[in-house]
Amino acid sequence: MIGVIDYGAGNIASVCNALTYIGKETTIIPGPEKMERCDALVFPGVGSFGAMVDNLRERSLFEPLFEQVRGGTPYLGICLGLHLLFEGSDESPDHEGFGLLEGRATRFTKGKVPQIGWNHIDTLIDGMPEGWAYYVNSYRIASSSHAIATSDYHGTFIAAVRTGTMTAFQFHPEKSGPYGLSLLQWWLSCLQRE
Repeated sequence: MIGVIDYGAGNIASVCNALTYIGKETTIIPGPEKMERCDALVFPGVGSFGAMVDNLRERSLFEPLFEQVRGGTPYLGICLGLHLLFEGSDESPDHEGFGLLEGRATRFTKGKVPQIGWNHIDTLIDGMPEGWAYYVNSYRIASSSHAIATSDYHGTFIAAVRTGTMTAFQFHPEKSGPYGLSLLQWWLSCLQRE
């Protein structure tokens, strides 16, 4: 069972539909009670970093989710769900992320912001498929030792990270058509090998 975190925003329906399409059972997690019963957790982050953190805390989800991810429950973060793994974001300097990875999200300094549209995903590891994915973001992680894929928008930035049982995409696989579905299947295949 894959738990999809409901923090009052996000692309929950699209994420659940994509996972159901590839044959996975999902359950929506509106509070901490059901979290421990899930085999994996997906965080469909949409919105601003500060509002996301505030909503997680108001719903008593921030600490339980942090403990689950730190404890090794497989985690897939989408968009803001990637930023959450890091120390924070310049979008909301007074809000902290999980700090499980070093670095902060910073704003694009060139081009139209937010960038909205399709960027190529250049993979840095064997087995992860390459293709075109859909983005909506003003902030990004510029570099990370845990990068497994990059994209280019007026300069290279991190498209995906993976370490241990934590995986996160800056883009939206649930809105990236067949390629996005192939990435979700790839993530699930990684879980089976762990």
